[in-house]
Amino acid sequence: MGSYRDRLDIIADILQVASRDAKKTQIMYQANLSYKVLQRYLSEVTDASLIRFDVSSQSYLITEKGQEYLSAYKEYSRTNKSIEKRLNDFSIKRKALQDLCDEEHISATL
Repeated sequence: MGSYRDRLDIIADILQVASRDAKKTQIMYQANLSYKVLQRYLSEVTDASLIRFDVSSQSYLITEKGQEYLSAYKEYSRTNKSIEKRLNDFSIKRKALQDLCDEEHISATL
């Protein structure tokens, strides 16, 4: 089962594909988006000046601002994964403590 992508992830995927001068169809398939979702996001990232459409090559190109976004996104993603791992570790330790309390309670009542 795949993981859920939020808005920031989808934008990063689009920019990553556009960093290789991509046509709309390439972005759609490589970023794994439906045509309807692609249309909405292309409009959004173009309006935000993260990508631009080059008429001569008929392709989308990432802008300097888009490169900045990708760089910041990579740092965000790295930090987010680290935090998620630590939270998971804490959850496991908490569960272990709860299980010990439950075992102690059961043993004390016998």
